[in-house]
Amino acid sequence: MSAAAAGSDRPVDLEKSAAEIPDAETTEVPEKLRAEIEAYMARYPDPRSATLPALEAAQRVHGWCSPQALEQVACVMRLTPAYLESVATFYDMLETTPVGRHSIYVCTNISCSLRGGDALYAAVRDAAADEPEEFNVRSFECLGACDIAPMASVDGVYVGPLALEDVPRLLDDARAGRRVLVEKQLAPRLVADTQANSREFPPHPPQEPASR
Repeated sequence: MSAAAAGSDRPVDLEKSAAEIPDAETTEVPEKLRAEIEAYMARYPDPRSATLPALEAAQRVHGWCSPQALEQVACVMRLTPAYLESVATFYDMLETTPVGRHSIYVCTNISCSLRGGDALYAAVRDAAADEPEEFNVRSFECLGACDIAPMASVDGVYVGPLALEDVPRLLDDARAGRRVLVEKQLAPRLVADTQANSREFPPHPPQEPASR
């Protein structure tokens, strides 16, 4: 294979050392992160099936899938950082470059777009433009919550339907570390299975049976 045929938009670096699994004796891994990764690995017959949740856990710790994050995950999972990088670069919710500490994904797929999602994305992007260290704003093809279109995910919390006038408060809440737009969050909405609601919210009380 030539150096230009790496199978991606970046050529192979032929000067790199052969991939190796990090030495467990010399690689420092935060204990909480190690325990979380090991718990994921225990769920699967093949521990490599835990790669995605393990990378997501490391991203929460480091802010992105940095070389250090990849090395720590590789050490625990007994894989090479190169293998983990190949996974991280495939999934667009895993960040392989530094980003703002709050991830805001605005859905611009058909349901949201028809209800103003493109204008909403532009408004969030423009309002957050001067704070790249705070906000990682991206349009997203589909977040799977068409019933609350137009909507967005803020650090994994679904909110909607959103209006342009919600944008300043959305950013203020995230910036201040508050729960974002509480009254517009999807998680506490009543559903048939009360256990399906987010663990952040208590289950809804039992509903009285309808009178006959």
